[in-house]
Amino acid sequence: MTVLVEHVFKAALDLQPVERTELIEKLFQSFDRSSSKRIDSAWAEEVESRFDAFDRGEFKELPEAEVFARIYKS
Repeated sequence: MTVLVEHVFKAALDLQPVERTELIEKLFQSFDRSSSKRIDSAWAEEVESRFDAFDRGEFKELPEAEVFARIYKS
């Protein structure tokens, strides 16, 4: 790793998990913009599938505080 990459990596480790995820997504998207529509479409299908599963009672609702506690624990 170059010095610059090492510096960026160490700085990224100081980010909250959600912020690191956003950074990873942006870096990933920087490789191939042509697949963006395909990825967006796949995510839209996944979201709809999860909403449908929730409506069918396949997922349990969690309080917001518990969700964020799990995120920031990682």
